[in-house]
Amino acid sequence: MIDIHCHLLPGIDDGPDTIEESIDLAKQMVQAGVTHAILTPHIYPGRWNNTKTSISSHVAVFKDALNTASVPLSIGFAGEVRVGPEIVTSLIENELPFLGEYKGHKVLLLEMPHSNIPVGTDKIISWLVSRNILPMIAHPERNKDVMRRYEKLAPFVEMGCLFQITAGSLIGQFGEKAEYISRTMLEGGLATVLASDAHQIERRPCNLDKGYEAAVGIVGKAEAKQLVNDVPLEIVSSQFIA
Repeated sequence: MIDIHCHLLPGIDDGPDTIEESIDLAKQMVQAGVTHAILTPHIYPGRWNNTKTSISSHVAVFKDALNTASVPLSIGFAGEVRVGPEIVTSLIENELPFLGEYKGHKVLLLEMPHSNIPVGTDKIISWLVSRNILPMIAHPERNKDVMRRYEKLAPFVEMGCLFQITAGSLIGQFGEKAEYISRTMLEGGLATVLASDAHQIERRPCNLDKGYEAAVGIVGKAEAKQLVNDVPLEIVSSQFIA
């Protein structure tokens, strides 16, 4: 499986604190059946001031650590970018790390607050789309506005956004409402990919295998494979071409 949303890099966001914890989480991912992972630390100005340049240097160190520990996990990187006006500056400065490409568009993993959909999010997304950048909305099923009114997703569907569902949501890790929304999105064909959003080995583990099994029960094996392998591979394949 290919996990395109996870937090493995130590000490740069709310993921692992130490390199040892990062290695343990990587081992857990391999045990869950993940062969390739895109590391997506938070990019949230004022809280986690990561950039494409700074993340790249951390990834190089982590690759060496994985090799030393003989962990068979291939990694690339992007970022989980908090929606906000700072995106404009980051794009101009070439500091937005993209997941890859999908159907001729660059793909950006875009995060909204869990509490709400901020006013102006539609305008930022429209601005990105006009520049051939396709937002992939991270874990929409865990957004409180979407939980309250599922139709809040409609404008983003109409703008062509992609949607990443969290594996844990499908198995009840984030509560009944998130589970219901994630299953509804799967049944409605709105989910683009399934990812772990793993942060720590115990509190926020990689359970992509369990999420995949749940997806098989909802949409069948062929479509579930699309969510954890085929579509993610199409998006991020350029990161693993030597």
